[in-house]
Amino acid sequence: MSAREEFVSIYRETLPVLLIALGGGLASGVILENLLASVERFPGLLVMVPVFLATRGNVYGALGGRLASGLHQGLIEPRFSWDERLVNAVVASFVNGIGISVVIAVLTRLALAVLGWESAALWEFLAIMLVSGVLTSTVLIFGLLLVLFGGYKAGYDPDNLVGPIVTTLGDIFGMLFLVFAVTLVGVIA
Repeated sequence: MSAREEFVSIYRETLPVLLIALGGGLASGVILENLLASVERFPGLLVMVPVFLATRGNVYGALGGRLASGLHQGLIEPRFSWDERLVNAVVASFVNGIGISVVIAVLTRLALAVLGWESAALWEFLAIMLVSGVLTSTVLIFGLLLVLFGGYKAGYDPDNLVGPIVTTLGDIFGMLFLVFAVTLVGVIA
């Protein structure tokens, strides 16, 4: 394949995915509007939002890159099966995703205390991050596997799909599950 043909192939594969990602970004902004109503009940909540979304991209982008490399090298089959490499990568990502959610809650509470700003209780931040972290991680893992395997079988280069998939799923479901977690913790508290 010539350099020009490769360029056209990459552009043809990524443009539709990027347009879907654009729509996903707009949808997550609309969902954020619903979260703003909870800021008064949970002061400091918005400090966690960009960190939470960024870490979803970092943790699951690494998983997607690892899976794409495994597919290219033939180390991972493009189907749901008990493959030790696949299971280890998924479990490590899940543990990282949940662990970093706890770290986000604790560091946010500490930062707000150091700044002398009003904030919700630590247990409220922890509960919000744990609920939204577990739900978002679950959706991201299965969504990423489904789209990567389906795209690979359809002839798409998984490297062209990983970034837009992770950011779109992470933004939309991250915001949805944050709103859900805030509502749930608001009812319990």
